Amino acid sequence: MSKLSHLDETGRARMVDVSGKAETVREAVAEGFVRMAPETLRLAISGAGRKGDVRAVAEIAGVMAAKKTSELIPMCHPLPISQAEVRIEPAEDGLAVTARVKTTGRTGVEMEALTAVSVACLTLYDMLKAAEKTMVIEAVKLVSKSGGKSGDWRA
Repeated sequence: MSKLSHLDETGRARMVDVSGKAETVREAVAEGFVRMAPETLRLAISGAGRKGDVRAVAEIAGVMAAKKTSELIPMCHPLPISQAEVRIEPAEDGLAVTARVKTTGRTGVEMEALTAVSVACLTLYDMLKAAEKTMVIEAVKLVSKSGGKSGDWRA
């Protein structure tokens, strides 16, 4: 098993020093799913809810969250994000959420993509909870990452 990079030799949490790493183009894609009843899905797709187009609002919330990741996750580096895109599409039994985040930097944007998906899912829940409280947020995961010393990875 590899050593955890966010712990020092004594086991204390630390921010990883990335100053010696090369700046490269890095990209990460994450996804998640909000499972809901057919009636709730129809309401979400219609854009006619009392709160407006819930998908558009959740996509914007996801982009905003990607930019705030280092403020939410203690050991994340603040990154100059060059692109953050969140897409929410209807699927069987709910809404599929995908985030793609890109930067040129010394560390990857996996956490930014995962944060974008998570907050977009939470926003969907918040905006639709009046219609259904039994929705389930699930399957939040990293799908791929590229760039950096460790190279490309795909689930």
